[in-house]
Amino acid sequence: MERVAKISDVPNFGKKVITVAGRELLLVNIKGEIYAVENECPHQGSPMSAAVVKDGYISCPRHGYRFSLTDGRCAEHPDFTLVTFPVQLDGEDILVDCVK
Repeated sequence: MERVAKISDVPNFGKKVITVAGRELLLVNIKGEIYAVENECPHQGSPMSAAVVKDGYISCPRHGYRFSLTDGRCAEHPDFTLVTFPVQLDGEDILVDCVK
């Protein structure tokens, strides 16, 4: 796992784009629970940094596809899955397993 940011870098109910191992990821903070997803919608490549986060889902800003933050699945369009990454917290540090 790689240290990618501090918890304080990602505000509550906020997002932060990071680049790790040449990949652009999006960190999402929901009440201290940190999620890491690829910053590109699998449907048409729209940046997920402009997405709406609500009820454990992130919605693509272009077409509204809703992806689970935990496993990346899209119930409405099962052919599309957003890549998610395991996250661990170590004190104030956010660690992400970027090997996928």
